[in-house]
Amino acid sequence: MALTHGELADRILGGWTGRIAGNMLGKPVERGDHWTPEHIDRYLRLTDALPLTDYLPPPPAGVAGFELRPEWPQCVRGRIDGSCRDDDVDYSILGLYLLETRGFAFTTEQVGELWLLRLPYLQTFTAERTAYRNLANGLKPPLTATFDNPHQEWIGALIRADVYGWTSPGDPRRAASLARRDAVLSHTGNGVYGAMWAAALIAAAFTAPDVRSALETALERIPASSRLARTVRHTIALYESGVEWSDALSELAERTSGLGWIHTIPNAAVLTAGLLYGGGDFTTTIALTVRGGLDTDSNGATAGSVAGVLCGAAAIPPHWAEPLRDRVRSAVFGFDGVAIGELAERTLRLATLTE
Repeated sequence: MALTHGELADRILGGWTGRIAGNMLGKPVERGDHWTPEHIDRYLRLTDALPLTDYLPPPPAGVAGFELRPEWPQCVRGRIDGSCRDDDVDYSILGLYLLETRGFAFTTEQVGELWLLRLPYLQTFTAERTAYRNLANGLKPPLTATFDNPHQEWIGALIRADVYGWTSPGDPRRAASLARRDAVLSHTGNGVYGAMWAAALIAAAFTAPDVRSALETALERIPASSRLARTVRHTIALYESGVEWSDALSELAERTSGLGWIHTIPNAAVLTAGLLYGGGDFTTTIALTVRGGLDTDSNGATAGSVAGVLCGAAAIPPHWAEPLRDRVRSAVFGFDGVAIGELAERTLRLATLTE
């Protein structure tokens, strides 16, 4: 399916808007060891917000056990005035700048150089912080990913992948290749496959007839025997067999237990379930994904990106986009306060270079 220039522009803006909105939705409850799916739903019932159709409501006064992240006053409904700063969005911005300044033939070493130049150390986490420290100490890839790094298969590389999908519309092979070159700076194994899969999924969403087809196409870009591929296929099988969303989550949680709430595998399961059971509806997709728990802001961001590309910015309900005020807070040097529309336009210029 060929997209017109206007349709491509709308889909890319949808991806950026969806990523930021999904990130903001999940940010207040980003602590998977505390905010389980059951605990999130208890909070939503307590605040009369179930089913979830908008940003999270503020916490009720005087009720213990439901403490949100410290940033919550800037990312709950009625209080949002532009997006909060978050690494899930910082890496999309940094990836865009990488492609603008280094081109599509960038090297893994150039990714690391850009981190040191544009990204504050204390705004990196887990595998990225380890890789950053290794870079500062003079190590080169692939040692930056393997030396003293217990987080090699965590979700960090996956959250960096969107821009490679947005700039490779309808070309998941290319998107996965670009994402891999970035990911190996800090990750190995399923950590790298997660980035390749996410980038391919977003690229496929531009031309796929539905999210189910996009998921199948993305699976072609990672090893079929990998645990990530097997987990995604199992999630699809649960959905197609008619298992209810909550029951599917319970089985997936049992299947991926012991990996931790920031690992790529369980989060990919929650994300896949949110996309499938969301049925192509933007609101339902990001709501179910965040209600699935684990790394809620990262999963909400990726689900929002995929759903936003599938439906386009014009179809995203205004109550998600309007509070963002077309403005992004960012720790990436030179980008704080940048307009979402500007980021989308710059991404579109790169995407059309491949036509």
